[in-house]
Amino acid sequence: MVEFFASVTPVQPPAAKALYFAFLEGKLVLLPGETLRIPDDDANLATLITARHYLGRMDDVDCWSANLSSLPDAHEALPLRMAMLGLPAEQAAVAGRAAQIIEWDRAHRFCGVCATPTEHKPGERARVCPACAHIVYPRISPAMMALVIKGREILLGRSAHFPPGMYSALAGFVEPGESAEECLKREVREEVGVEVANLRYFGSQSWPFPHSLMLAFVADWAGGEIVPQAGEIEDAQWFALDSLPKLPPNFSIAGRLIRATLASLQA
Repeated sequence: MVEFFASVTPVQPPAAKALYFAFLEGKLVLLPGETLRIPDDDANLATLITARHYLGRMDDVDCWSANLSSLPDAHEALPLRMAMLGLPAEQAAVAGRAAQIIEWDRAHRFCGVCATPTEHKPGERARVCPACAHIVYPRISPAMMALVIKGREILLGRSAHFPPGMYSALAGFVEPGESAEECLKREVREEVGVEVANLRYFGSQSWPFPHSLMLAFVADWAGGEIVPQAGEIEDAQWFALDSLPKLPPNFSIAGRLIRATLASLQA
C-alpha cells in the first residue's frame, strides 16, 4: 500500500526522486503517453516555477506543488477533475492537496485586514501579515453528504453541472453554528423536501472542488415526498437496486459511499 506522509518542511535528507504537482492557470501539468504521469524531474520546470510548496513524502518520493508561468515543452495541462480520473488513486489525492495549497497561496498574497503583502510563516502552512500579524491558513470548508435509503431504494439527485445522466448522493456545506448532523438534515430537507433519521457515518475525503472536506453518511428516510430545490437540484428520484443511473467515479467518496451501500443492501 502506498503511504503519504504530509509535511510542511522538506524531509532530510532529500529523497532520490521527486514528483512535481505543477499547475498552470488552475490546470494540472502532466507528461502525456499511454498513461498520464506526474513530472518527476524539474529540469523543464525550474525556470517556469513562480511558487512552490513542499507537500510531503510518498513511498520515498518527495512531493512538491508548483505554480508555473507557462507550459513546459512536451507537457500538457488538464483540468484537475479530468486529470484525477487518469492518475493512480494515491497520486490523485496528492494532486487535490497540491491544488488547494497553490490556490490558497495565490489568493492570500495580501492581508485581508490591512492589505499589506503577506509572507510565509516558517514551520507552518500559513501566511502572516508583517504589519498587523493577521495569519491565514489554507481554507477548508466542511460539507455533509447523505445517501438516503427507503427500503431497498436509494435517493439520488443531480445538479445541472453534473455529466449527462449522472446522479449522486445529496451534499451541502456546513453553515456557521451547525453541527454535522444538523447540516445533513437541513441540506436534505432543502434540496429534496425529505426528512431523515438514524444517521450512520461512512467516511471522509478531502475534495479540491473548491476546498471541501466531505463527510459522508447513510441515513434512513423518515418522511416527506421528493420536491427538488429549484435552481439547485435538476432532478431527484428513488432508484431501485436493479435500475441505477450513471454513478460518480470510485475515486470520489460519493462513488464509494453509493457502491458500498448498494453492496450492503444486496447482501
